Amino acid sequence: MKKITALLLLMLFMQQNVDAQRMINLSTGATMAVYTPSSSIAKGKAIIICPGGGYSYLSTANEGTDWAAPLVNEGYLVGVLSYRMPNKVADRPLKDTEAAIRYIRGKGSKWHIDDGCVGIMGFSAGGHVASTLATHFSDDTRPDFQVLFYPVITMDPSYTHMGSHDNLLGADASAELEELYSNEKQVKANTPPAFITYAANDGTVPTNNSKNYANALKEKDIPVYVKEYPTGGHGFGFKETFAYHDDVVSELINWLNKLDEILPTGISSIHQDNHEPSTSVYRLDGRKVKTAFDTLPHGIYIKDGKKVMKQ
Repeated sequence: MKKITALLLLMLFMQQNVDAQRMINLSTGATMAVYTPSSSIAKGKAIIICPGGGYSYLSTANEGTDWAAPLVNEGYLVGVLSYRMPNKVADRPLKDTEAAIRYIRGKGSKWHIDDGCVGIMGFSAGGHVASTLATHFSDDTRPDFQVLFYPVITMDPSYTHMGSHDNLLGADASAELEELYSNEKQVKANTPPAFITYAANDGTVPTNNSKNYANALKEKDIPVYVKEYPTGGHGFGFKETFAYHDDVVSELINWLNKLDEILPTGISSIHQDNHEPSTSVYRLDGRKVKTAFDTLPHGIYIKDGKKVMKQ
C-alpha cells in the first residue's frame, strides 16, 4: 500500500511540476535543483535541502530529491543543494548554503517567496551543513527555520562522526576549530526554530549530537520539536523500509504547516517591540541600520516590522 501511495504521489508531482525543475549554478560553484509549487497552493516559504554523505559524497536521492514531491505538493518551494565537498576547507559548504539562500530570496514574488521565508534542512553531515548556517549566518543569510534528520552537530572528537570531522576539518584540527564548528556551542538568541528527528539506535552518529543541540536551543528559549524513533538506525531518510516512514513525513509536514504560529509575525530575527515602527530599519540579526535604506546594499532587512528585499 505504501508503494502504491508513493507511486501515485510521484506521478502527481511529475504531472504538476515536470516543467518546474530548474538546475541553478550558484556563484560559489555549487548547484541546486529547484522545484516550485503551483501558484494556487504556494505557501510563500522555501526549503533548501542538504543531503548527507559524511562530507565525502551526497546521498542526493534518499536525502534530497525524494523529499521534493511531498513538500512541493504541500506548497513549499524546494531547493536540493549539491554543496561542494569541503576537503578540509571548513567554510566551503557554509558559503554554498549562503549563496543558495540569497539566490532563492532574490527571486521574491516570482517564485512565490514574497517575504523571503526560507528554511534549511539537512541529513547526517548535511545536518551539520544546515545547523552551521543556522548558527553562523551573516546579515542576509539567516534561515527562518531548520529541519535536521539524525544530524552531525558537534566536532568534539568524543562523540562526533569522525569521518565527517576529518573531511571537514582534517584529522589534526585544532581545538579552536573544533569548537567553532561544534554547533551546539554556537547557538545564538536568534538561531531559528528547529525540527529534529533521529532513531534511538543510530549506530553511526551518536544521538547526543541531536540531544545536546536541542538542549542548547531550549536554553536560549528557541522553539524546538524533537521526535525520537525507537528503531531505524542511521540514514533512513525517505526510505519506505523505515518502519516510521509515514509518521516522520506527517510529523514534518504538520510542523512546517504550523510555522506561522512559531515564527514572529512578518519578521524572522527580532521582536516587534525591539524596533520603532515606521522609522527604523534593522538587519536580520537585530542590529539597527544607521544609514538611509536607499543606500543599503542588496539584501533582506526589517522595515516597518516587515521583512523587505532591498534590490
